[in-house]
Amino acid sequence: MIDLGISFLRLFTSLDASGASILGWLITGSFGILAVIYGILKWQRRSSLKWIKAAARAKKKVWKKFKVPLSEHLWVEDFTLREQPSTCCFCLTSLWPSHSLGTTTMTQRSPIHRCSVCGVAAHFICSQFAAKDCKCVAQSGFSHIRHHWSERWVNADEYHEMSAFCFYCDEPCGVPFVKSSPTWHCRWCQRLIHVKCHNKLVKDSGDICDLGPLRRLILSPLYVKEVDEDPKGEKLSSIITSSVRGQMRKRRNRNNKHGGSSRNNSKPRDPSVTDAILFDYVLNGIEDWDLSGDEMLFDFRRMNNGRVLVNPNPIKKYTLVDLPSDARPLLVFINARSGGQLGPSLQRRLNMLLNPIQIFELSASQGPEVGLEMFKSVRYFRVLVCGGDGTVAWVLESIARLNFESPPPVAILPLGTGNDLSRVLNWGRGFSALDGQGGLTTLLNDINIAAVTMLDRWEVKITEENSEGNPNKVKTKSMMNYLGIGCDAKVAYEFHVTRQINPEKFSSLFVNKLRYAKEGARDIMDRTCADLPWQVWLEVDGIDIEIPKDAEGLIVLNIGSYMGGVDLWQNDTEHDDDFSLQSMHDKMLEVVSVCGAWHLGKLQVGLSQARRLAQGKVIKIHSSSPFPVQIDGEPFILQPGSLDITHHDQVFMVRRTSEDDPKGHAAAIMTEVLLDAECKGIINASQKKVILQDMAISLS
Repeated sequence: MIDLGISFLRLFTSLDASGASILGWLITGSFGILAVIYGILKWQRRSSLKWIKAAARAKKKVWKKFKVPLSEHLWVEDFTLREQPSTCCFCLTSLWPSHSLGTTTMTQRSPIHRCSVCGVAAHFICSQFAAKDCKCVAQSGFSHIRHHWSERWVNADEYHEMSAFCFYCDEPCGVPFVKSSPTWHCRWCQRLIHVKCHNKLVKDSGDICDLGPLRRLILSPLYVKEVDEDPKGEKLSSIITSSVRGQMRKRRNRNNKHGGSSRNNSKPRDPSVTDAILFDYVLNGIEDWDLSGDEMLFDFRRMNNGRVLVNPNPIKKYTLVDLPSDARPLLVFINARSGGQLGPSLQRRLNMLLNPIQIFELSASQGPEVGLEMFKSVRYFRVLVCGGDGTVAWVLESIARLNFESPPPVAILPLGTGNDLSRVLNWGRGFSALDGQGGLTTLLNDINIAAVTMLDRWEVKITEENSEGNPNKVKTKSMMNYLGIGCDAKVAYEFHVTRQINPEKFSSLFVNKLRYAKEGARDIMDRTCADLPWQVWLEVDGIDIEIPKDAEGLIVLNIGSYMGGVDLWQNDTEHDDDFSLQSMHDKMLEVVSVCGAWHLGKLQVGLSQARRLAQGKVIKIHSSSPFPVQIDGEPFILQPGSLDITHHDQVFMVRRTSEDDPKGHAAAIMTEVLLDAECKGIINASQKKVILQDMAISLS
């Protein structure tokens, strides 16, 4: 920076009078342009706030007139900077004061509340007083769904084709010209409408919402019923909220009379500067209440600043009722620990597009069974798993245990490191590529029209010999992708052990891959599995298979992707053997060998090929010494013993079809025809399953 200043001074002193004059005009003009840009941005923000206020006033009148069902916001703490929206939905001031941007300590002391259902945000204190205008997820008893028109706090980036034009008049929205109108956004169908066009829409269609392009995937709130409802608690919450709003209005009027600044100006307001009078009012009004049992539960939480906030949202439970026979909603599972902790942000985005009731977060305390049991009465539905291959295996195992008459097919939104199963089903290599493929809306549309295929699942019987004469230890695991013994499993095992010791250092996918590469480089030097050909025996369909002397690892394959997209069997390459093409639903496994970590690295970049050893239905691997083993990326140390791999079952998966995939489109159409036939009673679930299995093999 100093060198740049010195160079500028030298240039300025070397200019003559005319040159200096021109340079001066250029500098002055640059400042003028910056001032104009700043003025435009300030005017745009002022206009946006004005529009939001106008839309909010008109919205309240419409809700009272049509009695739109509303719900309380589900607030969660959020420390994320610069995420939409940036304006408080209650006081309409900036969420992040200018002096705290980039200041870690201030950010930690000033969290905001963001609604995990509709995406609106509010200051830590303002959220307690915000209007109860979130979309109502349970509307059982209503005859139809009304549009849930609201201010447009978040840009509808997921709906590129809808984000610019009015649903009724097809004129541009969101451009604050003089003759334009404020805009509403429907939180169910994601459409936009000018406020002035709403009355015309009501006369034409009655303001009935059809849930938009994703209507087949959205669980309609008409078929969701809230159980254990508490009218007394709801009445109490309403009284408290109304009283607080009244105190807020009185104080705002007093400030205006005494020349005080309005909360609705464009000046940023520090959320830590709270209204002590209102805060004490809320606390004093409820601190003596003792509610228990079925009564309203208040959640008191003490934060870093020592103040207590009240969250009047009870824990609610829901059930599905009166679903039509042709309903086909999407059940979503999200593993919040996958993909560098992307779970909360992804769940909020999906909540805005779908019904939050159909979205479940997986954790150590809540497995897939909760969501699957809720959907047990739904005859036809699909499952979306947001996570890695391990999460997919977890969900598939849960589906198998519940014995569905018509098991739901499973689609994948990849959040893991390798995402090999997602790759072979055309769902992509990872979450980072999602926006480049059209965003979540495109993904959901593709799930709606995707083809159903089959995936073989295998049972691995692990037997460890006991040298003391005691019975051998036997346990079983399921496998759907691949199994490795030797050098590749050693790299995975070392990575797994390091992550167990310091899990906080493995929140980034990119860093995870670097650490994986580091373990691979270390194994190149160690060569701890060089004696594998003399310590391990391979048997395929009862025939002994010779292991090459330079092999340091064996890999048993069920799918055509390994270690993040490496095709080890290579169907598209000519080979001088008689092996068949690889398929994930032919009830056959493939076995290849690799020559160490250096060979694995060359396979990653396409500079080498794995050696094809065998193909069969029953695989047995015997080991006379301890060796690292990994099954679908889950590593462990196998003591002297054996691995017996046999076919277990086949599960339904959803495969993404592309424009240049006529077979995929044909499979998708046939899937719809079969579902309609089963719905009408022409065929039963078992017949549909057999036809789908045959179709998957013939169209693969």
